[in-house]
Amino acid sequence: MKAGREDGPVSPNRWKSPVRGPWLTSMFGFVLLIGIPVEFITGLISYAAYNPKLKGNDPNPNHGLFGLYLFNWATSPAWLYRLTEGVHVMLGLVLVPVVLAKLWSVMPKLFAWPPWRSISQLLERLSLVLIVGGVVFEMSTGILNIDYLNPIKFYPGHFYGAWAFMAGFAVHVVVKFGDMVHALRSRRLRTELRTGLADTRPEPLDGGLVAPEPAPPTISRRGILALVGGTSLAVFVLTAGETIGGAMRNFALFGTHYRAPDSGANHFPVNKTAVAAGITAAQTGPDWRLELLGPRRVSLSRADLLAMALTTADLPIACTEGWSTTQRWTGVRLADLARLAGAVDYGTAELRALESTGGATLSASQVSASDSMLALRVNGADLSLDHGFPARVIVPSAPGTHNVKWMSQIVFSEPG
Repeated sequence: MKAGREDGPVSPNRWKSPVRGPWLTSMFGFVLLIGIPVEFITGLISYAAYNPKLKGNDPNPNHGLFGLYLFNWATSPAWLYRLTEGVHVMLGLVLVPVVLAKLWSVMPKLFAWPPWRSISQLLERLSLVLIVGGVVFEMSTGILNIDYLNPIKFYPGHFYGAWAFMAGFAVHVVVKFGDMVHALRSRRLRTELRTGLADTRPEPLDGGLVAPEPAPPTISRRGILALVGGTSLAVFVLTAGETIGGAMRNFALFGTHYRAPDSGANHFPVNKTAVAAGITAAQTGPDWRLELLGPRRVSLSRADLLAMALTTADLPIACTEGWSTTQRWTGVRLADLARLAGAVDYGTAELRALESTGGATLSASQVSASDSMLALRVNGADLSLDHGFPARVIVPSAPGTHNVKWMSQIVFSEPG
């Protein structure tokens, strides 16, 4: 066992790069100290956007003390959820090279023996279990979710995994913050950026990260920083188009599978096609009716809806996978439908779809928003079946799953 620890593939003696040391590790740690809290906060904001207090909206109904939502989600600006979720997904991908570099830089210490020599070291090692395991789990499930390949239930797995990871992250920051500051002050970034391969020297021995018998350098610290930073920049360029749209979408090779099964006015992404949802042409044919339930019960055909006062607005659809798109929608305001159903004061609206698993509950502010509508057309053409024909709901700044397709019924309630 002793020989294995000294000479095995994870032995500190096998890691001889002369650029590895406290300063380089702390540089990566500093970037993550900024990026990871932003990633966590945007994740919580994404959770709040579901208005989880409302019936059927909470993707993690057994959250216990971890369900932090203190307000109803805003409907203005209409691009708010597109921004927060886009930042969450893009930043998560951009940080992957930094995380891998950080793990590489501390690899000798991860397998040091004995694992701890003091209480502070014990806390640090325990936090590493949550940090390393948590970051691998969170990034893996996030990337798999982008490509619709998750083998687990994404929402609860990603949600609880984030809390476990942040617990370890907080402990690690408390224990190592002083060491990070000291290491960053030991060398000037400007000096390192001017130091080429020929002048690269190991840092002073620190009892863990610095190789006792370093090999000749094959890359400078400047080169390592450029490699990691350049890789993160490349990931951004190959991902950002999914959220930003426009010409950049042509470069979004690391984004979602850009599912746009239709053509013309309906040529934009869908998460789920009508076939995948089990929607048939018979369900959406001439006999289709939208039922409004409130103080009054009203049944409306598509022709009835088209005969009502219509509104048009440019609104985005943004999904947890990171893609978003803005289209021009035309339909009937939800506020007008609420009044038609006899709801004098705006309350919640429970959306029910032809799809058995489709539905959501909207808040009073979402129902009353001037651009919230039951959409019948998009970009001047009728909705296609994949995009929710005969009618779908579009709400400004709502998560994509709350823009319910293939609507069948809306239940309006009044306050109290």
